[in-house]
Amino acid sequence: MELIIKPTEACNFKCTFCSSTDIAAHNTDLLDLHYVYSFLDRYPETQTIIVNGGDPLMVKPEYYWKIIDYLDDKGMDKTTISLTTNLWAFYKKPQMWEELFLHPRVGVCTSFNYGDTRRITHNRIYTEEIFWKVSDLMLERIGYRPEFIAVVSDENEDTALDNVRLAKKMGVECKLNYAMASGAQSKPYLLSKIYKIYLDVYREGLMPWEFNTKQMVKRLHGAATICPQNRKCDEGIRALNPNGDYYSCGSIADDKTHPINFIDEMKGGKFTPLQDDVTLLSLKEECLSCPLFEICNGCRKTIKDMKEHEVVEEHCKIMKSIGSEILDLNFNHEHKYQSNILLQLPL
Repeated sequence: MELIIKPTEACNFKCTFCSSTDIAAHNTDLLDLHYVYSFLDRYPETQTIIVNGGDPLMVKPEYYWKIIDYLDDKGMDKTTISLTTNLWAFYKKPQMWEELFLHPRVGVCTSFNYGDTRRITHNRIYTEEIFWKVSDLMLERIGYRPEFIAVVSDENEDTALDNVRLAKKMGVECKLNYAMASGAQSKPYLLSKIYKIYLDVYREGLMPWEFNTKQMVKRLHGAATICPQNRKCDEGIRALNPNGDYYSCGSIADDKTHPINFIDEMKGGKFTPLQDDVTLLSLKEECLSCPLFEICNGCRKTIKDMKEHEVVEEHCKIMKSIGSEILDLNFNHEHKYQSNILLQLPL
């Protein structure tokens, strides 16, 4: 089991683009740790607590030390904490976060995008030069450069590969995520377009530095089970919002749909709200006989987005134009795979 927590929706950046929930500079709502403690009591096998926001560093380090202390008291030695943060608070005051970041339970991931959408203030862009300085400080004080997430949208798709080239220079792995329709992001980035980009990553020999391209070439082996390629994620992931709302997916939590009754599950119930919603089975009936089914329908939040925004046919048309290449990579790549899947895309 993995738990995604959003301690706060407050953020210290002023980005013009964000695919998280609606955020605010001074949102005072804070996730009560008793929800986290109850969850850990219910699921002591929890492997990772993933922290996002807002920005996780908008709350004091003591918040996370309390979680670490609880894990220690419960003997949950294998549970880790993964923070996804812009690291600006660390950059401005590293001594405040250094001890926490050095703790063996704690890992740090960050984010970056080229263009002018990521802003420190309304008038100050978070540039590659500044990003290098933040990464350098992490290397100096914590001992490693953090891997980073880049969110691809229609506005910045032309610089998507630049993020992977940057990751190569830094010696880290980048994760190119497609923008989902949540928060200030009013429409989803087409899934088929992000797969065109993954193919470009592969062709340029950049796959060692991009996480999702690695997932693409083994997706049809049944080996890729990481978000957003796990149709049964609601069996092994839970998400808590600042007000204690409880969901089976971080992005679904941003939408505030398909909630789970926290009290009922803490009493022993187990719920799969996304699998139970028949409208999220597939993009369309034709998908059920398509060899690309697992790729196009790997994420139920994506199915929801594309149906609601009526872009299924547009996606399908593009996907069929690149499907053969994706299939070839899956079946001819070094990850050898035997299957009876018919290698013929529906017309």
